[in-house]
Amino acid sequence: MTMQGTTASYLAKLSRTMEQLDCAEMDHAITMIETAWRSGKQIITLGNGGSAMTALHMITDWNKSIYLKTQIPFRGRTLVDNMGLIMAYGNDLSFADIFAEQLKNILQSGDLVLAISGSGNSENVIRAVEYANQNQAVTLGLCGYSGGRLKEAAQHAVHVNVQDMQLAEDIHAIFGHIVMQKLCGYQQA
Repeated sequence: MTMQGTTASYLAKLSRTMEQLDCAEMDHAITMIETAWRSGKQIITLGNGGSAMTALHMITDWNKSIYLKTQIPFRGRTLVDNMGLIMAYGNDLSFADIFAEQLKNILQSGDLVLAISGSGNSENVIRAVEYANQNQAVTLGLCGYSGGRLKEAAQHAVHVNVQDMQLAEDIHAIFGHIVMQKLCGYQQA
């Protein structure tokens, strides 16, 4: 069966992107998340636009499914789901500080901050990572394109080296699903 058309073209690009991933880099990141979870640390996600929805999706999946499967509490939270708080910080301080300001109220030493930016250059994401780095947190960046500033600012990174926002976002979403299946103990084929 040969694939043709728009859908086939997109899936072929996604397949090529997946073939170029650094699986060891992704496995290291998954181990970091598992270590934080098993140590009772918070796993805090954040991102802009589509990456905000990925950050929210991850925490939804992880909090519900990992706990139900293992009965071990998953202390996950996201900084993208309180619109009132986001708008208050954006209005009263600046949009660039919406995540760092939230971290000031909740971050504890050893927590894992998972920051997502397709371009790697979202200022509010970078400021949150810098704040987390300065306050004894572990930082993990998920980025696309060249990795941008996030790849350098985060202590660890999963870099999807592709010049396409949708493909980078697809891989970030897939990463979240791999984490869930690993931590739930699903057998890998």
